[in-house]
Amino acid sequence: MDRLTEAVESIASRKEELFALLAELVSHPTVSPPARNSDAAQGVIANRLQAMGFEVDRWTVYPGDDNIVGRLSGSASTQANSLIVNGHIDVAEVGDDKGWTYPPFALTHGKDGRLYGRGVADMKGGLAASLFAIQMLREHGIELQGDLLVQSVIGEEAGEAGTLVAIERGYQADYAVVVDTSNLHIQGQGGVITGWITIESPTTLHDGMRAQTIHAGGRVRGASAIEKMTKVITALQELERDWAVMKSYPGFPAGSNTINPAVIEGGRHAAFIADRCALWITVHFYPNESYEEIIREIEDHVGRAAAADLWLRDNPPTFRWGGRSMIEERGEIFPSLELDTKHPGLATLQSAYESHMHQAPIVTMSPTVTDAGWFAHAGIPAVLFGPGELTHAHAVDESIDPDQLVHFAQIMARFIATWCNTPKEAKE
Repeated sequence: MDRLTEAVESIASRKEELFALLAELVSHPTVSPPARNSDAAQGVIANRLQAMGFEVDRWTVYPGDDNIVGRLSGSASTQANSLIVNGHIDVAEVGDDKGWTYPPFALTHGKDGRLYGRGVADMKGGLAASLFAIQMLREHGIELQGDLLVQSVIGEEAGEAGTLVAIERGYQADYAVVVDTSNLHIQGQGGVITGWITIESPTTLHDGMRAQTIHAGGRVRGASAIEKMTKVITALQELERDWAVMKSYPGFPAGSNTINPAVIEGGRHAAFIADRCALWITVHFYPNESYEEIIREIEDHVGRAAAADLWLRDNPPTFRWGGRSMIEERGEIFPSLELDTKHPGLATLQSAYESHMHQAPIVTMSPTVTDAGWFAHAGIPAVLFGPGELTHAHAVDESIDPDQLVHFAQIMARFIATWCNTPKEAKE
């Protein structure tokens, strides 16, 4: 039996150690929002990485929320493929836990055989299994020629750019696997961006002036910003319908690209004509579209609609797009990820899956969004591949199949050992 096979088999025979690591991570309530509570859990990750010989970079993104990046330098870093394994340490909020059968922050083996606890599916399970897979490779003496980087980032649940910050810090690789919830499907994803559209009047008028702004002979050019926003909403609906008719992408139901007018804020008091109105929108777009393209399309269409209105022509809407935190900035961006089905990294992952599961993996599109898109946006080929089912993520009594968790760790061990020992492709 070769050492890789021994390492893979040891993941199953020592699975209780994997579950113990997951239990330790689950015990830390890294709920986001409110966030600013992940440092202790990140300490667990950092200590694990250091114990395995990784050089660890730890820095503060927000007080109480540090990013962790571990690098295990390969024996032939310039010749062999490098890899980023990425996951987020924060978990969805719990709220009132009275509806839970099992305590959310204590890993519990349920009567149905599943493991219960907040984050087991999304996505402390993926992080724990990846760390355990690497531990088994290290203990069995599997040398990696290429660099292996493990990123445990903050804030994904609150639209915070933990992964983007890691990329901006200079961390690159030949391939990235985001081990978020995918039910062991190999996935790409569409994207999401939020935006604020604001209409403001240059003057503030008393409610008693309304008649003079809307009736013949009033001779006061004024407008309610709230009423004018209805024209913007109508324009957005027209664009949304056009997208549904004219755009499509394999793996997505027709009309998945939507523009949701989610929140509206306007006016100051019942005694005034509303001089300001802000609309918060959420936009979903396809994997072959960038958020920059989507911004241009929306601004162009809304701008044309505004130009057809006498008042909006002189007082056009303004736009504020995205943000690095829904908590701090009330805005987020999740770039899209279009799979390169011919990339050798994806082929290697497929092969690792087939070798272990004895069947081909499902290659598809995620119905949700993850940090995987940030890698694509930075020009780093990437894929979404992790344990857990979306139906259990964020849910009361969040759970995961322990066998799937073990299988995921075994597949990742095979993939890492193969990819990081494969020569880099020559750059054209």
